Amino acid sequence: MKKALMVWGGWEGHEPQRCVEIFAPFLRNAGYEVDVRDTLDVFGDAPTLAAADLIVPCWTCGQLTDLQEQALCGAVRAGSGIAGWHGGTCDAFRNNCQYQFMTGGQFVDHPGGTIDYTVKITRPDDPLMAGIGDFKMHSECYYMHVDPTNEVLATTTFTGAHVPWIDGCVMPVVWKRGYGAGRVFYASFGHIAADFDVPECREIVQRGLLWASR
Repeated sequence: MKKALMVWGGWEGHEPQRCVEIFAPFLRNAGYEVDVRDTLDVFGDAPTLAAADLIVPCWTCGQLTDLQEQALCGAVRAGSGIAGWHGGTCDAFRNNCQYQFMTGGQFVDHPGGTIDYTVKITRPDDPLMAGIGDFKMHSECYYMHVDPTNEVLATTTFTGAHVPWIDGCVMPVVWKRGYGAGRVFYASFGHIAADFDVPECREIVQRGLLWASR
């Protein structure tokens, strides 16, 4: 049986517990033993991290100790997968640069707050996107600093309605990447649990979790 470690906490506005509770049953139904924690202490537990086939951080802000960052990044380099969404993964641990290097991106703004935007599938040939067309969202749309080595699967285009100088900017929304022997998956939607009422959002994250897993 594969093992998944899901860690939730941090800023409550992102509804971390509710979001984790959406995907924990999915993983259990997919045959995983799911370990759900609400403390960062587990990121300092190298044997637990190494045993995890999939690590799902859902912890906005916060900070990892040097030991926690080394253990988490080391587990992924050695083959554990890591996957997540929105601020729980890429607005986490803002002072931990190695963690950001691993995830491939960092939140910097959401112009206009909650807005209407369109997610455009850029790799419809990829198995993670198969059968999924472009779709609309009403939520926070993340402006991010992103790694140029990410394999981008979906994007959105900012209009400049809220910040004129980013008009026409094409921003990655979903990507995957490698980190050592591990796989990394990220989707920038998922501001609150209701985002996953959008079928495409839920399906993409579900596929991403399974893809990232060892």
